[in-house]
Amino acid sequence: MGFLTSPQPLQPHEEPDFLNHLHSDSSSSSISSQSSLPSVPSLNSISKEIPNIHHLCISTLKGHPSDVFSLVLSGKYLYSGSLNGELCMWSGSPSNHEYSAENVVFSCKSAVKSLIILNDKLFSAHQDHKIRVWKIEDRTPYKKHKCIATLPTLNDRVTRLFLAKNYVQIRRHKKCTWVHHVDTISALALSKDGSFIYSASWDRTFKVWRTSDFKCLESVWNAHDDAINVIISSSDGFVYTGSADRKIKVWRKKEADKKHILVGVLEKHKSSVNALALSTDGSVLYSGACDRSIIVWEKTSSDGNMVVAGALRGHTNAILCLAVVSDLVCSGSADKTVRIWRKEFGKTHSCLAVLEGHKRPVKCLTATADISSANNSSAIGIPYLVYSGSLDCDVKVWQIWVPFS
Repeated sequence: MGFLTSPQPLQPHEEPDFLNHLHSDSSSSSISSQSSLPSVPSLNSISKEIPNIHHLCISTLKGHPSDVFSLVLSGKYLYSGSLNGELCMWSGSPSNHEYSAENVVFSCKSAVKSLIILNDKLFSAHQDHKIRVWKIEDRTPYKKHKCIATLPTLNDRVTRLFLAKNYVQIRRHKKCTWVHHVDTISALALSKDGSFIYSASWDRTFKVWRTSDFKCLESVWNAHDDAINVIISSSDGFVYTGSADRKIKVWRKKEADKKHILVGVLEKHKSSVNALALSTDGSVLYSGACDRSIIVWEKTSSDGNMVVAGALRGHTNAILCLAVVSDLVCSGSADKTVRIWRKEFGKTHSCLAVLEGHKRPVKCLTATADISSANNSSAIGIPYLVYSGSLDCDVKVWQIWVPFS
């Protein structure tokens, strides 16, 4: 397997300039002053007939000792990962919780940047360039999780140790095998069938791992010109990466050699792309960036080609995270708010609610249908739960009721 020589990546454990605003409110004015893509038409509805949704913060999961970077739902439980390397497990029921040492199901002393769950395994991506795999032995809160693998595995490293072709140049006078990430792993994604995990890194690469034995199958080197912040996969086989180079790239696996090739480049954002999300049917891609806009891309063909439909505007600072549930899009921002959007007639989208309460930027989101409230006879709409993690060290649980169409 051949690889191009990589330019010198970011130094380990250093956050790129485009993330500096996550740790200080002092740069808010400079981000807010950036152009909000005036050349892209707005999709925001101005109709006064669209009602705001009923929403309420029903719980605040308090006490994380550091910034909350990642969230994932697993059945009736929520996991939150933080800057100090701790991962907490919370009951998803709508009640207040206080952080304690018992909530911590693992700790590895390296920031938890991304989380995904596959059956009884939890995969965590870290600032120390590693992916860890944890066995969920018991879904009961306070049960400590056992680390069953660290990627790349020892077998992966040893089998590639002695052949020169397995090494890539990572900086002057330094090489390592291609299975290693050499900077912070920023995001993880799972293939539709659960057979593969994709990891994206600030080292400008993304890698493909087999979930059955954790083997690294592929490394796409120099996938972007700058740090990769986000990666997602679609049900029809496409992989999307968003980068500090302001580009979104579309990848697809070749049938011949099973390697990923570039099939499209989406360029409209004027600053770092921080978040991506796909509509439920995969036909619409949402991208959020430091330019304060969410661009809506529509798929035009089966080959992955996408065109700009317009932009969603309203946030006053960088978009840091996105989540889709049913026909809703949730966006979290450095302006400390979460916005709830819904596609209306045609391409128009309406902002149904602005969720306020965090004291610092909202870094991560996840959302789900609120099954426990769905059969409420006094229902005023369709119920959902939205979870937001922030650099204020809190996780908030929001219950929202979307009016029936």
